[in-house]
Amino acid sequence: MITELFLWSSISLIVLAACYNTTLFVLSRRRIRRSRIEKRERFYIFLLACLNEEKVLAESLARITSLPTANYMALVIDDGSDDRTSDIALAADPAVVQLLRRDPPNARKGKGAALNDGVRHLRESGLLLGRDPADVVVCVLDADGRLDPHVLQSVDPFFDDPGTGAVQVCVRMYNRGLGLLARMQDMEFVVYGDVFQSARRFIGSVGMGGNGQFMRLAALNTLDGDGPWSDSLTEDLDLGVRLIAKGWTNMHCTTAAVSQQAVLSLRRLIRQRSRWFQGHLQSAGLVPLILRDVPTRPALDLLYHLSSPVLILLTSLLPLSFLVALCATTVASVQVGHPLVSPMWLLGPYLLSFTTAYAYGFVYARRERELGLVRSVLLAHVFVFYGYIWFAAGWWGFWRMLTGQRTWLKTART
Repeated sequence: MITELFLWSSISLIVLAACYNTTLFVLSRRRIRRSRIEKRERFYIFLLACLNEEKVLAESLARITSLPTANYMALVIDDGSDDRTSDIALAADPAVVQLLRRDPPNARKGKGAALNDGVRHLRESGLLLGRDPADVVVCVLDADGRLDPHVLQSVDPFFDDPGTGAVQVCVRMYNRGLGLLARMQDMEFVVYGDVFQSARRFIGSVGMGGNGQFMRLAALNTLDGDGPWSDSLTEDLDLGVRLIAKGWTNMHCTTAAVSQQAVLSLRRLIRQRSRWFQGHLQSAGLVPLILRDVPTRPALDLLYHLSSPVLILLTSLLPLSFLVALCATTVASVQVGHPLVSPMWLLGPYLLSFTTAYAYGFVYARRERELGLVRSVLLAHVFVFYGYIWFAAGWWGFWRMLTGQRTWLKTART
C-alpha cells in the first residue's frame, strides 16, 4: 500500500512537471518584439571573484581584453588565493584589468561577499566618477568564463529599456567534446536557457545565473542590505528574485553566451550540485518577499521554481517504487505461471520518462547542428538518466542543511 502511494504520488508529480515544462516550451518558441528606443552609451564592468584560479584566469582575461569595444573594464577580486591568481591579473592589460586583493581574515567568506567588496571598491575608488549608475552595467563572470566576442553588442540593446535591471546570457561548456558527462552538462544549460529562461521572459521571472549575468548599477543600488549579494550559496538566484521584487525586469539574451568549464568527475559534479541544491533550500526565505512584492504571474512561477528541491526529493522515490512494483509483478508472474502484464505495460513508464527527450533533443540540435537531430534526441534520452544525479545531490545537500554545514564547496578547475 505504501509502495503504491509513493508510485502514484511520484507519477502525479511527473505529470505536473510535464504540463509545466510543455507550457514553457511553447512560450519559449515565441519571439521578443523590441520597440526602437533612443540608444545611450553605457560603461561595462566585469567582476571576477577568484579563489585559486591560475589554471583558467588567463584565457578568460584574454577574451575580455580582446572585446571589440573600448567602454569597459575588468576588476579581478582575488579572494585570498595562495596560487598565481594575482600575478596573472597583474600581467594582463593594465588599461583594462585592475586587481583587488582580499586578505585573511576578511577573505574566503563566499562569492557574495567578494562581489560586494568589488562593488564597494568601484564606488569608493573614484573609477565611476561622473558616470550615471543607470548607464553603468556590472557583469559577474566566473574565472573560467569565456565570453563570445559579440556579447556586449547583443546585451546592450536590452538596457535601452530603462526598466531592465538585469540580463542573463546563455551558458555553454567549452570542453563539451571531452566525454559524455561534459556533453550532458552542455545540454543541461542549453535546455535551461533556450526553454526555461526564454519562456520566463514572457512570465517576468527570468533568473540570474552565476556566470554571465549583466546588471544595471542603478538596479543594484536599490537592493537593501550591506551589498547587492547575499551570503546564500546561490547568491545569483537570490539576487534575481530581489531585483524582480524591486520592480525591475530581468531579461534573457539568446544570441550570446559565456562558455565555462564542464566538470569531468561525477563525484565533483554531484558535490557542486549539492551546493546549488542547498542554496535553493536556503532560498525558501524569499517566499514572504515574493508573496508581498512580486506580481501574481511571476510570483507563481518563482514559487514553483523555489519548490523544486522538495519536488526533486519526492520524485527521487519514483525509481525505487517502480523497481519494487516491477519486482513484485515479476514474482507474481512466476507464481501463476504466465505474465501478468504485456510488453505494452512498459509504454507508460517510457512515455512518462522520455517524452521530453524529443523536445530537448530538438532544442539542442538547433545549437549543435553538427550533431544532427537524431543524435541529439538519442543524447537527450541519456540526459533523462543524467538528471538522476540531482537525486544524489539533493539528498547530500539536504543532509548538509540538516547538519548545519554552510561551507562553500568550490568546484576544482582542471
